[in-house]
Amino acid sequence: MAFDVLMPKIGFSMNEGVLTGWLVADGAAVTEGQPLYELESEKSTQEVESPATGTLRIKAEVGETYEVGALLAVIE
Repeated sequence: MAFDVLMPKIGFSMNEGVLTGWLVADGAAVTEGQPLYELESEKSTQEVESPATGTLRIKAEVGETYEVGALLAVIE
């Protein structure tokens, strides 16, 4: 079963964030809780953990701004 990795809402006023880097390569195996990508929002950078275990399929480009809820990747 595929699991969508969406831009999270981190903080009350967050509407968008910048994907600053993937910590796992496209096609690599990931485990739930493993650091997956770095997100910059409201002038702070945070690592976001994988919500599921499986194979990562990246859909979003580093350096781009995405709205909360945007599809960043799929874990199959």
